[in-house]
Amino acid sequence: MPDLLRFHPIYQERVWGGRLLESALGRQLPPAPSGPIGESWEIVDRPEAQSVVHGGVHDGQTLHAVLARHGADVMGPKWSAGRPFPLLVKWLDCRERLSLQVHPPAAVAAELGGEAKTENWYIAHTAPEAQLIVGLRRGVTREQFERAIADGTVDACVHHFRVAAGDSILVHSGQIHAIDAGNLILEIQQNSDTTYRVYDWGRAGLDGQPRQLHVAQSLRSIDWSNFEPGPVRAAPTSGTIADCAEFSIRRVVLGGGERMHLRAGEQPRLLSVVSGTARTNMDHGSGSRPAFGQKLGRGENVLVPFAGAFTFTAETTTILLVTENFA
Repeated sequence: MPDLLRFHPIYQERVWGGRLLESALGRQLPPAPSGPIGESWEIVDRPEAQSVVHGGVHDGQTLHAVLARHGADVMGPKWSAGRPFPLLVKWLDCRERLSLQVHPPAAVAAELGGEAKTENWYIAHTAPEAQLIVGLRRGVTREQFERAIADGTVDACVHHFRVAAGDSILVHSGQIHAIDAGNLILEIQQNSDTTYRVYDWGRAGLDGQPRQLHVAQSLRSIDWSNFEPGPVRAAPTSGTIADCAEFSIRRVVLGGGERMHLRAGEQPRLLSVVSGTARTNMDHGSGSRPAFGQKLGRGENVLVPFAGAFTFTAETTTILLVTENFA
């Protein structure tokens, strides 16, 4: 019976990053002189970045290699050999505001040589009065937006709203967006790394030079009818927080000692611990008690294979995100 797949994080320097992954999630980051850490790629299967399994029977193997050899067990019998894992999971430490950007819709991505990317943001921690920027302010036109780029007044054209820990929002390809300073976010997205920056608030990159903008591509990609979307607010109960063609995400709230069961033979899933701690046990069925417990702490993201049955028991009040319907 397959193990849970846990992976080594891949840390990425970003000009807007910081050290919050260390203090909030208990991570051991590269030494501070290496530069600000903005992203931790938790689960990724791309040519330029490969998750490596940490522990278990597949220890030391890349995610791509595991899928090539054990795709039916991990992803199900309909899995196509050679296909990359369809999602990418990241932690984002946004010490400063990110650039204003957009990901191209599928049809536009094909024209521009990029990849579509719909993503969900779950806010795990915020500074006081932290905000997100998603969509246009109601009534803003393409012509007004283009003038604002030239005038340096883009900030007045986009939709700002405050967020708190536990809020989330689904950002579709084509929605203009930026994450404001002071947010620690778990991002679950399509397996894509295409981002078009339309505006960067006059900021320089880590090399001291202005970062590259992609204004023409951005203007081609922005959904000009997307006005003032709202987040899914934090709640003390379980429920769906994201549902799109590419994936769905359930928030599962467990009190101390409560359990969640995931049965074998249904579908692969991602499990993310965004609050609290849980102990996971492989369930052998036939009324037997689960065994082989592992502890999952806040910030961990694991791949639950198609062929495995597991029980997750909360040690304290715990919030899990279960991502499914992506295979």
